[in-house]
Amino acid sequence: MVDIEHQLRVIKRGSDELLVEAELAERLAGTRPLRVKLGMDPTAPDLHLGHTVVLNKLRQFQDLGHHVQFLIGDFTGMIGDPTGKNTTRPPLSREQIQDNARTYREQVFKILDPGRTEIMFNSTWSDKLGADGMIRVAATYTVARMLERDDFGKRFRSNQPIAIHEFLYPLMQGYDSVAMKCDVELGGTDQKFNLLVGREMQKHFGQRPQCILTMPLLEGLDGINKMSKSLGNYVGIDEPAGEIFGKLMSVSDELMWRYIELLSFESLEVIAEWRQEVAAGRNPRDIKAGFAKEIVARFHSQQAARRAEKEFEARFREGAMPAEMPEVSVQTGGRPMAIAQLLKACGLTSSTSEALRMIEQGGVRLGGERVSDKALQLDAGMTLVLQVGKRKFARVTLD
Repeated sequence: MVDIEHQLRVIKRGSDELLVEAELAERLAGTRPLRVKLGMDPTAPDLHLGHTVVLNKLRQFQDLGHHVQFLIGDFTGMIGDPTGKNTTRPPLSREQIQDNARTYREQVFKILDPGRTEIMFNSTWSDKLGADGMIRVAATYTVARMLERDDFGKRFRSNQPIAIHEFLYPLMQGYDSVAMKCDVELGGTDQKFNLLVGREMQKHFGQRPQCILTMPLLEGLDGINKMSKSLGNYVGIDEPAGEIFGKLMSVSDELMWRYIELLSFESLEVIAEWRQEVAAGRNPRDIKAGFAKEIVARFHSQQAARRAEKEFEARFREGAMPAEMPEVSVQTGGRPMAIAQLLKACGLTSSTSEALRMIEQGGVRLGGERVSDKALQLDAGMTLVLQVGKRKFARVTLD
């Protein structure tokens, strides 16, 4: 086992808070590998770079020789995590959860070592609790303690509804720690209350309370909101190499450092050197491109990273179109279709109003030529290449 001081340096790098460091050091001095838990509810079908901040930390625990327990919340996912929500979150069906869980299981091994990862599902023990067991778990916490949680407290004070099943979420997440007998639980900073419930729940059931390591939340491409697929500001780890590269190159120079600090595997010393070089006049775009290649190589390959960089340079410096792009067929009923409607129909814009706005701003191209006529009609039977902004392309057939 690696020495304790080194382990603590690795564990604490990039983290937000460690509770309690002295307890963790004591456990690290023990004779057995620690059981390290990370739970994720499969509420969306794909993982993105925001998820990898904590997954990377989990992999570091593996590399230090500890036992990783990756928990797929197929039971808690049906409740719906109310963290940060100002309205009741609609529960997902068992079928939706199972479909998403299969994808999570496949994608998580792009980061974790499958040979050293124990995949667990909390329905294994939660389904067996029954009504009697759920009542016993619910009896371990009071409503007053629940209202100490910031989002619950705000909703209560502003007379916004809180459904009873939402109180069950942190309780069941805490009970997971009991069932898994974990030594350490990881989570985002927004999960701190739930992780602390796990400590209390373990005490109640006579177990030694887990240590807690919280990781920062990664902002999305907009630099404002937490990275989220529902907000469209995400970089999916299963996206094509060129898409990942292009999205990362679109990040602002300021946000670039945040991404590098939380996602890059380069040493802190190297990152500090990059900052000094940029301060001395080096173009931050060079640093950004190197970082984008690192991320693409991690989820695809070095060859894919080099190809993505070349395509990016050709597309944005020389105006070339990408070698590969989505193929879309749009049903027109044999009638002409307005350009704005077509852009929405093929998914290049979220609405016709956004399409019209992009045309006004000169951000729409047809076959490489800028579109200026918002009333342009396109005939059925045509196949054409559409571009919106710098990164969105599609080869569209009007059937």
